[in-house]
Amino acid sequence: MLDMKSLTRRNFLGTAVSIPVAAAVLPRPGEIRVEQIEHSYEDFLYRTPYRFGGREVDRVTLLNVRCRVRSRDGKTAEGFGSMTMGLAWAWPQAAKAYDRGLDLMKQLADRIAEITRAFPEYGHPIDINIALEPAYLAAAAEIADVPKLCTLVVASPFDAAIHDAFGKLHRRSCYSTYSSDLMPRDLSAYLGREFKGEYLDRYLLSKSQPRIPLFHSIGAGDPIFRPEIEKPIGDGLPETLGDWIDYNGLTHFKIKLDGADLVRDVDRVVEIECAAAKVADRRYCLDFNERCPSGAALVEFLRKLKERSPAALERILYLEQPTARDLRADPSNTLHAAAKIKPVVIDESLTDVESLLLAREMGYSGVALKACKGQSQVLLMSAMAQKRKMFLCVQDLTCPGASLIQSAGIAAHTPGAAGIEANAREYVPAANKPWEDRFPGIFKIRDGNIRTGELNGPGLGATTGSPA
Repeated sequence: MLDMKSLTRRNFLGTAVSIPVAAAVLPRPGEIRVEQIEHSYEDFLYRTPYRFGGREVDRVTLLNVRCRVRSRDGKTAEGFGSMTMGLAWAWPQAAKAYDRGLDLMKQLADRIAEITRAFPEYGHPIDINIALEPAYLAAAAEIADVPKLCTLVVASPFDAAIHDAFGKLHRRSCYSTYSSDLMPRDLSAYLGREFKGEYLDRYLLSKSQPRIPLFHSIGAGDPIFRPEIEKPIGDGLPETLGDWIDYNGLTHFKIKLDGADLVRDVDRVVEIECAAAKVADRRYCLDFNERCPSGAALVEFLRKLKERSPAALERILYLEQPTARDLRADPSNTLHAAAKIKPVVIDESLTDVESLLLAREMGYSGVALKACKGQSQVLLMSAMAQKRKMFLCVQDLTCPGASLIQSAGIAAHTPGAAGIEANAREYVPAANKPWEDRFPGIFKIRDGNIRTGELNGPGLGATTGSPA
């Protein structure tokens, strides 16, 4: 069993902070402690498989978390968080035996709930998360050497529920709880001396953007033209790219590529450019899901694409995680040359600020923010990325329901975010169904944009938590 009194805080650069969570600053009435935390699961089958990075996903388990918090002055509030347990993405090695891998993630969720429930200290949600993260990682190592990315995914709905409860306790959006009136420490406590005197609100929009471009994901197996359909799904939803464009008014597209076959990848982009030609102001993101062999190969791909379709190359907004996630395995495999052509965004490699800074040294020029890495982590990584003037976008993990609402909130409050991915409407719409009428601007897309202006409730924006 973990001795909670032995926990030491660490900032996001891994530096030990020799003070207990509640020390070194005067206690504040608004700080909270977790009184109760419970978790449960929901299972859904995909309407059609999602193929990416040599993998295929046809089902999802949602991890739902409810918590109750209490402030120092006795006020209480309840929060809700949810996230997909994206095993194939977060821990691809374990996904080869899917049921066993999912069971290990559930074991970790049990341990994270136990650790969080036992934590006795009061604090801001970010301080609570930073204090608990070393214990979460230790539990993951004890269970099955669960990688850090997978641990973040499992921990993220617990962190989200605490942020949600904190906002509801103060009757504010979460995004107005990151200023000096509620955060006892400035960002230097987490990110180093260059952030002295700065708080997270400096790196967040005080008023959310009313709408954000939606990136429609085109999986490796998704049909572009009607003759490619071998067996129609027949559920009334679109089945080709052209149908989706008409149905959602799409303008932005995320193209999943193979990486190992650059000629085929060029062909795929050119095909999609032809299919999307009716969209005047179309834009692309290209996602190699770590399969591009090198930075030099990526530059060669861009050269070949320019030869075939200069217009397609011009319309690319950014490139996402082209090479393997273990950056330290081959530090000479840099992306500086590619980043001079288009922004190159770190995704699977990004698990903390240290990995962000390493990626930047290796040529990555942008950051993909994801709710599945935790509200606390994402906001601090965003602040560091903005300080370094890096390109920003918001991606999801085929997030439905409350997890998409959280993701949309992050995108709506991030300055300069290039758009938001939202794949559940394509692959697992059944999980969105209970939310559609409550937040039509998030779940019913008609003009290619997610309308985030309706996320005006306290906490993370889903005012009453789960619709269930």
